[in-house]
Amino acid sequence: MELHGAVAVVTGSNRGLGRELARQLVERGAKVYGGARRPETVDLPGVVPLQLDVTDPESIQQAARTASDATLLINNAGVSTHTALVAGDWDNIKLELDTHLVGPLLLTRAFAPVIEANGGGAIHNVASVLSWVHNLEAYAAYSVAKAAEWAMTRNVHAELKPRGIEVSSLHVGYMDTDMADYVPADQKTDPAAVAKYALDGIAAGDAEIVVDDFTRGVRDSIFK
Repeated sequence: MELHGAVAVVTGSNRGLGRELARQLVERGAKVYGGARRPETVDLPGVVPLQLDVTDPESIQQAARTASDATLLINNAGVSTHTALVAGDWDNIKLELDTHLVGPLLLTRAFAPVIEANGGGAIHNVASVLSWVHNLEAYAAYSVAKAAEWAMTRNVHAELKPRGIEVSSLHVGYMDTDMADYVPADQKTDPAAVAKYALDGIAAGDAEIVVDDFTRGVRDSIFK
């Protein structure tokens, strides 16, 4: 996909990876809607703030009406509650699923007709190395939600490709963002580097974008 001249919607664009994705898309010549629950927190030059709560179906529908010129959707918004599946708080588990699976799927359903009507484009889902790692109790809800998001991405890829929409997923380990502020710095990847890798992959039409050696090793140990 050509990113220069694209019209992108980036969820969770007020901080972390989403902010870097939005910033770099503007640098590449795209028009960018920066989605956030509180749009006043989106303060990037050249980015159009967009009120968007990925856990609220009506907010999603309104965002699709507002960003009716979109050709690229990046489902980036995330949350990590460190919740176990059996003993953990149900509201936290539901929040993880709503944020990483239900929200991205509802956004895909809302924006696919928009992107198709605008001549085609792409949908990109920010997943994780934990899409493929399922034995860490503290990340159990997150891992299940990300595994489901990855499976959803693979299925939607097949469904939307004939409609001129490329669908891809991003897989990465810890990034140097607020969500991983407790992780030692030498174990985290710069979100600017991750954003560049993701956008290069989208531009190239890659279906599965794996950023770091650790994540690549996990993937290869499971699937090869």
